[in-house]
Amino acid sequence: MASSVARAIGPARLERRSAQPRVRWTSRAAASVRGAAAPPELVTIPYERLADVEGGELDALIAAAYGPHGLGVLTVSHVPGFSAARQELLELGPVLAGLPEDRLAAYEDPLSRYAFGWSFGKEVLQDGVADTLKGSFYANPLHDRPTEGQPGAQALLQRLPGLCRPNIWPTEDVPELREKFRHLGRMMADAGDLLFQHCDKYVFKSWNSEYNPERLTAVLRRSRCPKARLLHYFPPSAARRPPESPDGPVWCAWHTDHGSLTALTSAMLSGLDPGAAFDPRAGLYVRTARGDSVQVRVPSDHVAFQLGESAQVHSGGVLRATPHFVRACSGGGGGVSRTTFAVFLQPNWDEPMDSPPGATESDVCVGRWRPGIDFGTFTEETFAGYY
Repeated sequence: MASSVARAIGPARLERRSAQPRVRWTSRAAASVRGAAAPPELVTIPYERLADVEGGELDALIAAAYGPHGLGVLTVSHVPGFSAARQELLELGPVLAGLPEDRLAAYEDPLSRYAFGWSFGKEVLQDGVADTLKGSFYANPLHDRPTEGQPGAQALLQRLPGLCRPNIWPTEDVPELREKFRHLGRMMADAGDLLFQHCDKYVFKSWNSEYNPERLTAVLRRSRCPKARLLHYFPPSAARRPPESPDGPVWCAWHTDHGSLTALTSAMLSGLDPGAAFDPRAGLYVRTARGDSVQVRVPSDHVAFQLGESAQVHSGGVLRATPHFVRACSGGGGGVSRTTFAVFLQPNWDEPMDSPPGATESDVCVGRWRPGIDFGTFTEETFAGYY
């Protein structure tokens, strides 16, 4: 049984202690990966094409990003209103993280095991080291009270507090956070809905009549428990020295998200010393199906999307989850802090974790999955399996 802190870890808090994650890909795709050439390029889809769900044909781009030769991540450009909304929210990251400790403590939620509200030093990076490199603020971007009006609400709160607890907002100290957090979260979730409509078409062509052509999209639309995370990485210091790994200093260790789809902003940097240069090697890395570690540079006006294990299950392995980690600055880091925002689009707590008819365990290739479980159970077993 995992400890209470370990079981608190919410979406993308599942940071593997191993520096080398086990690469997963489906049996039907594995053979085609062998002999692949140089690491693939980052795929970008203009929002105008993404929004043309009926007439648009994006199979080639979906395959290039999420197929066996892809990075497992793509970006969407020109999302209306995104650049301004991103800047307005990310500017609040240092403001929130800079509040006095007693004020931040008022926004913690131990009952959710720190999966809602403010979280600092409650997670582990690797080798059991407490994570004091970053602070996180978690909230449901779409539903302040996800169990409101739902049958068995009290039992859900007790069984799955990390999914079902109500939001906590710092209304006294950063009153504008709620509106800006929810606005950007909704915008990114809506873009994710469009992307999954195209992914459904792509997966349907792989399974033909054996696959519900609206499966992935329906999962997200039914869900009342998406989660978003505003992350603030503090400047490295003697007291906050990131642990080393074979891939470099670690801000966020290798992991795969267990939800369906993760939407990400690029990082906003602050506190840069005028004479210092930000380490160009720092930032997001993904692991390709053939085992390459590739840095992903997301433009500031793009939304990035990477896949989680639930999409891998529901697609029968046609789509694969994206192993990723965040490399920290080497040396002193020039006094740089880093703020970013992620939206974890994931199934509802009672969503069946079923795969298309005919899919085998080797097709799905997610070790904790078994037929008949729901997402709530999958989430709990994910926490236990990682710690």
